[in-house]
Amino acid sequence: MSHMHLELDPPPKLRPGGLRVMPLGGLGEVGRNMTVFEFDGKLLIVDCGVLFPEEHHPGVDLILPDFGPIRHRLEDIVGIVLTHGHEDHIGGVPYLLRERDNIPIIGSKLTLALVDPKLKEHRLKEVPRHVVSEGETLDLGPFKCEFVAVNHSIPDALAVAIKTPAGVVLHTGDFKMDQLPLDGRITDLRAFARLGEAGVDLFLTDSTNAEVPGFTTPERNITPAIDAVFARSEKRIVVASFASHIHRVQQVLDAAARHKRKVAYVGRSMVRNMQIARELGYLKVPDGVVVDKIDAAPPHKMVLMSTGSQGEPMAALSRMANSSHPQVQIEPGDTVLMASSLIPGNENAIYRVIDGLTKLGASVVHKGNALVHVSGHASAGELLYCYNIVKPSNVLPVHGEIRHLHANGALARKTGVPNVLLAEDGFVIDLIDGHAAITGALDCGYVYVDGSSVGDLSETELKDRRILGDEGFISVVVVIDSTTGKIVTGPEIHARGLAEEDSVFDEIQPRLVSALEEALSEGAHDSRQLEQIMRRTLGSFVGRTLRRRPMIVPIVLEA
Repeated sequence: MSHMHLELDPPPKLRPGGLRVMPLGGLGEVGRNMTVFEFDGKLLIVDCGVLFPEEHHPGVDLILPDFGPIRHRLEDIVGIVLTHGHEDHIGGVPYLLRERDNIPIIGSKLTLALVDPKLKEHRLKEVPRHVVSEGETLDLGPFKCEFVAVNHSIPDALAVAIKTPAGVVLHTGDFKMDQLPLDGRITDLRAFARLGEAGVDLFLTDSTNAEVPGFTTPERNITPAIDAVFARSEKRIVVASFASHIHRVQQVLDAAARHKRKVAYVGRSMVRNMQIARELGYLKVPDGVVVDKIDAAPPHKMVLMSTGSQGEPMAALSRMANSSHPQVQIEPGDTVLMASSLIPGNENAIYRVIDGLTKLGASVVHKGNALVHVSGHASAGELLYCYNIVKPSNVLPVHGEIRHLHANGALARKTGVPNVLLAEDGFVIDLIDGHAAITGALDCGYVYVDGSSVGDLSETELKDRRILGDEGFISVVVVIDSTTGKIVTGPEIHARGLAEEDSVFDEIQPRLVSALEEALSEGAHDSRQLEQIMRRTLGSFVGRTLRRRPMIVPIVLEA
C-alpha cells in the first residue's frame, strides 16, 4: 500500500450539526471512486470502485481505495450508495464487504445486478440490497437520499441528493446531457432545478470532460460510422468495447441485423454482462443475431463482440493481437473496431494492441481515425448549464485527474459559485452553517491487490519490481569460515536481465575479495556488514562500467 503525504494536519473533531465529506478515491485519478459522508456519528458511502494498474504497477491486479480511515468505524456505516455499474464505481464493493459483510448496498436494478456476480465470487451471500429508481427517496440513518436519473454510457445511472440538517449535497456521479439517448432516459434537469431552487449547499460534479469545450456528442451520432465500417468490411469484424457498455453493444447488434451478420460474445465479462442486460430488458437482441459459437457463420457473416478495448494484457483483444487467443486468430482482411475511449494511462498498452492487430493484417478502426465512440461524461458546456441551473453555494469537483478538477473548478467560478474547493484523495471537507471548507487530511493512499494479497504490497516492493524489470538482478555469494574468518568460496557473481555475460564481473572479483579480507582482518564478522560491503563495491563497479543500477542481492554464508 502506498500513502500520500499531504501537507495538512489531521482534521479536528467534527462540530455538532456539521457534515463531513471524505473523498478516499477518484480525486486525482480516473478510477477507484469513493466518497464518505459523516453526520451525527454515522457514515454513508457513495461508490466504491477500483483503479486499473498502469505500467509502473508491475504485477498488480487492481488498486482499491484506502479503507484505513474508516476501518475502525465499520459499524457506523449505514449504507453504500452506488451511482452506476462501472468498475471504477463498484469494483471495490466486495473488498469493503469482506471487512463487514452486512453493510446495505443501494443502487438501481442494473447496477446491483452487475454487483451480484462479484459478491458471489467473494462468497458474500447475505449482503442486504435495496433497489432504487429515479424519483425515489430512502432514509439511511440520518441521511435522506433522493435519487435522480442521469444519462451516462451505461443504463440506469443515478445522481443522489443527500439531505441532512447540515444541508443538501448533490452528487452527480458520472453523467452527461445527451438529449437523444439510445434508451430515451435523459438527465433529469428538472430535478436538478428543483433541488437548486430549494438550495444545494454542496455540489459534487463529474470533472472528466471539464477541459473539453461545448457539449458531448450524442450516442446516436456514431451509428452511421459503425454502419460504414460494417458496409465496407468484407471479412470478419471484431468490435472491442467495455463489457459494461450496453448502449454500444446495442448499436453493434442493430448494425449486425441490418447487414445480416451474426454476433458472438468473446470474453467472460462480456458474456456475463450482456446476459444480465438482456434478462433485465436493457439490451434488445434482434431475433437470430446472437450465436454461441464464433464460427457459427462464415467469416464475412460474423461479428465478435470482445473485451479488451483498453489494452488489458489478459483480455480477449490483447490475446488476439499477440496470437495467443485459444479460439480467435486474426487474419488479413479482418476489421477490428475499437469502440471505446482512451483512458489516461492506457495509451501505450492500447497502441501496442493496435500495432499487433495491424501487423497481423487487420484494418483497425478507432476513435483516432473515425467517429466510433463518444464520451459518457459532460463537457464544459453541460457543466456550465448545470451550475446555472443548480446555483450551489459550494462546489467540490470530483472524478478526474488534477487538471480535470481544476478545469471544472474554473467553470464553477465563471458562473458565480461563491466557494469552489479543489481537493485530493484524503482531504477532509466540513460543511458547517452552509459554508464548506477543507479542515485537514487523512493518511490514505493506494491499496494494491496482488493475487490473493490485499494491501500487503508496499511502494518499496513495487519499486523493487520496477528495478528488476528495468535494470536487472545480480546475486553475489561468498562462504566464510566461521572459525578462521577466511574466505572459503567465492565471491560468485550471477546476473539476470543484463545484456553482458557473467565474465564481465571478472574485473571486480579481486576488489571484492580485497574489501572482504580487509573487513575481516579488522574484526568485522557480522554477515549484514559484510553483505553491505559487497553491495557497495559491486554497485559502484556496475554503475561506473555498465551504466546500470540493478538490484544487488549479496549473501554471506558461514561454513
